[in-house]
Amino acid sequence: MFWRRMASGNDSLVTEFILLGLTQEPELQVPLFFLFLGIFVTTVVGNIGLLVVIGLNPPLHTPMYYFLFNLSLTDLCYASVIMPKMLISFIKKNNISYSECMAQLYFFAFFVISECCVLTSMAYDRYVAICKPLLYKVIMSPQVCLMLMMGTYAMGFVGAMAHTGCTLRLTFCNGNIINHFMCGIPPLLHLSCTSTYINELVAFIVVGISVIVPSLTVFISYSLILSNIFHIRPTEGRSKAFSICSSHIIAVSIFFGSSAFMYLKPFPARSLDQEKICTVFYTIVAPVMNPFIYSLRNKDVHVALSKTLKRKVFS
Repeated sequence: MFWRRMASGNDSLVTEFILLGLTQEPELQVPLFFLFLGIFVTTVVGNIGLLVVIGLNPPLHTPMYYFLFNLSLTDLCYASVIMPKMLISFIKKNNISYSECMAQLYFFAFFVISECCVLTSMAYDRYVAICKPLLYKVIMSPQVCLMLMMGTYAMGFVGAMAHTGCTLRLTFCNGNIINHFMCGIPPLLHLSCTSTYINELVAFIVVGISVIVPSLTVFISYSLILSNIFHIRPTEGRSKAFSICSSHIIAVSIFFGSSAFMYLKPFPARSLDQEKICTVFYTIVAPVMNPFIYSLRNKDVHVALSKTLKRKVFS
């Protein structure tokens, strides 16, 4: 109802959009459908599995796994916002109403911005754990962790409202065909027949705050972590510290790298095909890889998973 009320105030001539999808090559439609269906199922199973393992095992109720729990939750949510519609576009004409399009844009922006903040909180957590181990329990108290996550979702809410509110003011009269697999900001701006200057400015500001500030925070955190690691004399201590941080560095590189390349590039200089590829990385590749990145090299998760499976088998 909210989106209908907002849409009624918009004089857009378009009531429905057509999503062209990832590609228009007929011979690629079926193989890509099964490929991305497998990725989606793996994403859902992997992230739900991680949520269950962390939730059911008290030894994992620590700040590190609290943030990982929220990371899996945001991955699961925004993959679910994007991929079902993407899969439809591989097998038939994919129509999406104006209201549904704006809703998809809102929830996508909300979860992506939230993920940026969760990854930043995880970097800060690793900094405190390695550089200030004696004060870790004091600094990363349950109250602090809760405040960080409340701030994370507040940032997501504000950013998503800014993006969606600015998009709702646009008039779409240059056709209703979106050359993309989702209702994102760049493809919608291409269809607008009114000035998009405010939208581009807001997008640059919001994305700058959501990507540049977290990226700098992560960079500073890991610079201090590396400096501290090189002062650790025992080789085993260094390898353990590197092991703790390496998973997060990989996840951050995939997510921030692709999103920064896409959104911090001037709008006129962008290619929609490039945008599709970049979007695939941070909306599809990152959510499916994160459960494996954080679990395959994590002994605590292995132990908790085996205990959970044994409880289920022998219960």
